[in-house]
Amino acid sequence: MMSVMLLPALPSPPSWFPGHMNRFTKQLPALLSRTDVVLELRDSRLPLTSINNNLEGAINKWRAERGHHSTHVTPISPTTSGKSSLGYGGPICERIVVLNKRDFVPEWGVEPFKRAMKTKFPDQTVHFASCNKPRDIRSLSEMLINIAKRNPHATEMNVLVIGMPNVGKSTLLNSLRNMGIPGRTPKALQTSAQPGHTRAISTRLKLSEDPLVYSYDSPGVMLPFLGRGDRGAERGVKLALIAGIKEGLYDIEALVAYLLYRLNVLNPISPAYLTLLPPGSRPSTDAEDFLEQLAIRLNMLLRGGEKDTVRAAKWFVEWWRNEGGLVSASVPEKLPTGSDGFHAPLLRRGWGFDFEWTVDASINSTGGDFESTVQMKMEECIDESIRAASEDERSGVGISTTQERKRSWQEKQSMRAAKSKAKFAARKAA
Repeated sequence: MMSVMLLPALPSPPSWFPGHMNRFTKQLPALLSRTDVVLELRDSRLPLTSINNNLEGAINKWRAERGHHSTHVTPISPTTSGKSSLGYGGPICERIVVLNKRDFVPEWGVEPFKRAMKTKFPDQTVHFASCNKPRDIRSLSEMLINIAKRNPHATEMNVLVIGMPNVGKSTLLNSLRNMGIPGRTPKALQTSAQPGHTRAISTRLKLSEDPLVYSYDSPGVMLPFLGRGDRGAERGVKLALIAGIKEGLYDIEALVAYLLYRLNVLNPISPAYLTLLPPGSRPSTDAEDFLEQLAIRLNMLLRGGEKDTVRAAKWFVEWWRNEGGLVSASVPEKLPTGSDGFHAPLLRRGWGFDFEWTVDASINSTGGDFESTVQMKMEECIDESIRAASEDERSGVGISTTQERKRSWQEKQSMRAAKSKAKFAARKAA
């Protein structure tokens, strides 16, 4: 019988915020002033963790200004002929949140999640997509084209794509271009499995010829500091598992321990990793024991027959990124809640890595409204995420020691400047 699932001890999150990310963050307000549609990509497995709150302020300010002002807007690229996306009908101002890689989450949670987001963020349009599914890309392409058609006063529409590293921005834009432009279209943007590949704003990329829709790719931007305490530690491990943080900043065995925990939550009865172990294996909460079994199964042995658990750990994480996520996404919506003599009673359920709730009779009974109950549980998780983010902001938990020192120095400099200004004014008055 599997023991009670407890969150494993996690390492403190590293800081990874290269110069190109800082530059783009500073450029964002100016870029938004020349943008009509913001296409924000998040990872379906981490729909809350892959939100970059540092970009939210700039986006909210852009929406507020676009809603109240009608100033002339010029395209981002200096090579354009000065055409404006602003006409007598007023500026276009749309934000679409794209949950990419939908293959890696169970389909039963997609609609409840959309409804939960609509309840909590009514001004955001949420779209799930997978670059492997032409239907998803066509739907998103049509969404952009329809926005342009609803605004015939605009001679062209500019789309800015933003998001955290390695959420699939460049891949999605290549797919949208291939869908929207007739005939064969060469791959316009280079892609990489490693985060940080795109380091600057791209040149304009045409997504549609009639109406004219252009897009810009942007560097993935990580949070300057992921936070202290358990929340910051868990946020960092989640992002490392989807390869959103530079390889090598995390101990691979720490990632395995957390991945094992999450796969057990997603399906406590038959976790996805059981397909890798010998027949008859049972769910495990011991990462060390699991890696030893996996090393034997994969014949990963060192000299003398010692099990190569480090190699097995790397293999396991890559397996999950490439195909194991698909296996875990196939978990059915209803699982037995009682013990059968081999499995522990089902007490927790999850969807992706950001949603986890306690199971009660209403959420698992065949007679109950399953989707409505899941939506309610997801709304509770979203509320908790918002509350935690606000608490971190108030307490300064999301600020590193270096940032605290810099802020303190800036405050002292401001106080000195204010005192000097007051003394100068007093002397002048005398």
